[in-house]
Amino acid sequence: MEKFKIQEKELKYHGRIVDFYSYHMEVPNGNHTVWDVILHKGAAAIVPVDEDGKIILVRQYRGAIDDFLLEIPAGGRDSEEEDFAVCAARELEEEIGYRSDEIHHLVDYHSAAAYTSEKIGIYYTEKLIPSKQKLDENEFVRIERYTLNELSEMIFDGRITDGKTIAAIMAYRVLKKK
Repeated sequence: MEKFKIQEKELKYHGRIVDFYSYHMEVPNGNHTVWDVILHKGAAAIVPVDEDGKIILVRQYRGAIDDFLLEIPAGGRDSEEEDFAVCAARELEEEIGYRSDEIHHLVDYHSAAAYTSEKIGIYYTEKLIPSKQKLDENEFVRIERYTLNELSEMIFDGRITDGKTIAAIMAYRVLKKK
C-alpha cells in the first residue's frame, strides 16, 4: 500500500470526551486534502453473563441519535494509559452493580475508523459477584437480561443497532459454539 502522509494536525475543538481535528493530508497520488478526525482515548465494554446464562444489558438514552439503545455495559477509559480490562471491570460495577475476578478478553472493535480513533476492548465474564451500582450523577440506565438466542434475534430484526454490542454478542456466540 502506498503511504498517506499527515502534514498537519489542526485542533478545531477540545472536548471533555473527544478532540476534533482537521488532518491536512497528502494522499498517494500527490493530491492534498483535509480529513475530519475525532481522537478518542478508547473505551471498554463487557458481556456479563449471569448464573442463569442470561446476558445483562443496559438500556440508555443516547443524545446523538435522540433515542434509547440496548447495549452491553461500556464506558470510556480514564486515560490512554488505562488498561482496557480495568476499564471494563469498572464499567461492569458502575452500570449494573456487579464485579468479577474473572474477566476475559473477547475482541477489539474500532467503532468508526473512517473518522475516529476510538478503539473498544470487549471482554466477557461468566462469574458475577453482586456489588453496588455506581452510576454517574447524570447517567440513567435500565437493566435488562436476555438469552444469547434472544439477543441474536434482536440483532437480526433491528432491535439492537449498537455496533459494539452486535460485535460482542456475535463474538461471544462463536466462542460458546467452540
